[in-house]
Amino acid sequence: MPTVPSPLPAVEVAAAPRAGVPTVVIARPADEGGQPTFGDPGLTPDWATALGLTGKAGEVQPAPPGAAARWVVGVGAGAAADWGAAGAALARTAQDRLTAETPQAERSLQLEPPADLPDDAIAAFVRGVLLGGYRFTVSGAEQAPRLRGLRLVVSDPDRRERIGAVARRAEVLAGATAFARDLANTPSNVKDPAWLVKTIGRAAAKVSGVDVVVRDERWLAERGFGGLLAVGGGSARPPRLLELTYAPSGARGPHLVLVGKGITFDTGGISVKPADGMHLMRTDMAGGGAVAAATIAIARLGLPVRITALVACAENHISGSAYRPGDVVTHYGGQTTEVVNTDAEGRMVMADALVYGHRDLGADLLVDVATLTGAMKVSLGLRTGGLFATDDDLAARIDAAGAAAGEAWWRMPLLDDHADDVVSTIADLRQCPPGPGGITAALFLREFTGGLPWAHLDIAGPARAEKSYGDVVPGATGFAARTLVGLAESLSG
Repeated sequence: MPTVPSPLPAVEVAAAPRAGVPTVVIARPADEGGQPTFGDPGLTPDWATALGLTGKAGEVQPAPPGAAARWVVGVGAGAAADWGAAGAALARTAQDRLTAETPQAERSLQLEPPADLPDDAIAAFVRGVLLGGYRFTVSGAEQAPRLRGLRLVVSDPDRRERIGAVARRAEVLAGATAFARDLANTPSNVKDPAWLVKTIGRAAAKVSGVDVVVRDERWLAERGFGGLLAVGGGSARPPRLLELTYAPSGARGPHLVLVGKGITFDTGGISVKPADGMHLMRTDMAGGGAVAAATIAIARLGLPVRITALVACAENHISGSAYRPGDVVTHYGGQTTEVVNTDAEGRMVMADALVYGHRDLGADLLVDVATLTGAMKVSLGLRTGGLFATDDDLAARIDAAGAAAGEAWWRMPLLDDHADDVVSTIADLRQCPPGPGGITAALFLREFTGGLPWAHLDIAGPARAEKSYGDVVPGATGFAARTLVGLAESLSG
């Protein structure tokens, strides 16, 4: 198995270039009819014309022999997203050229950022380089060499200090994304609820100020966490509830409780899924991975905000002890749910955790994250998360944090016309009513929030990718982790 967390390239901000490290220069598109511009006299217009170099964002070419640079990367119009795409493409291309014989110094890259480059573009470029070459492969073969480092050359001391701070923050955010990817990519013959909470706990224990508590099936049964126990009841690998707490002295703002869906594999239960695509259900705990990774990143950044993350972990399997359509389940806190479809298991486990968050932990704000409904993939596609919220300010903060982090969200309506659809005739609530599936799932979860300001983030689409785009590579994406860190920053100001 690969190492978890995955090692990422180290970032260094230095006053001068280092001998032997490949240098990168940027190319910008020319005005109409002209040549692209680049910052190395060894790169001639004839060379650019012969290659068809355009300078568009993400275009990467090796420099010709004799040039001071090793790589030329296009940054397009120069927006932050363009610099992010450039960094990711550069990392992928450079890493693909590495061999076992490549000297250690040449497994890094160095670049002198333009003097007028804004902080958000620097941050996006760093994230792109760190995440663009990410890979998670289970293999008996020797692992291919990885890109080892990124050196940003900044001669001015004041500017170097500022860029250093920007780069360090970007490095922490990239680490959170990569860790969330690692957790979701790990195959489910390894990743059961016990493995998931142990792996997250081990990573959290390395960060000052994070407390880790794991609740086992006996604790859950004694306190009546009926949703978690029902969903996990069909598996020989029992459920867990992971609780991460970060409460620094001098914390400001509200107590934010994050709830993540931690379904380590989802067969659909008795309402079994089609075989096609079921292998992807190893990533069905992507929401739980995102809230855990974000909490660790918040602590690494030392943000003055109180955070509790709850990851509700279970396997949804088929067996004689599996829960059934038609069952009535009693959740933590006493509300009852009529089960309609055992493949709507995420909302069952998160309902327990949401009540625990506001009733026992004293949450002021609740945010849950889950790969919850296929309806959101139909509605928003595979690159945008669905945002439901009862509070406009909270929704605006999440949207702004996502935009800054390079993660797109679209606010969806909580249509009260469908509120009665989640009411059952034989229980308090009906788990999976007909109608717009993403909306009714959110309305179901709302019933467990105790009237607190709450947001529900459905990441069923962007949690996985089939192809590379931006800093995303095929597999789990780590989507939402960076947004949650940005949300916490906005609340601590």
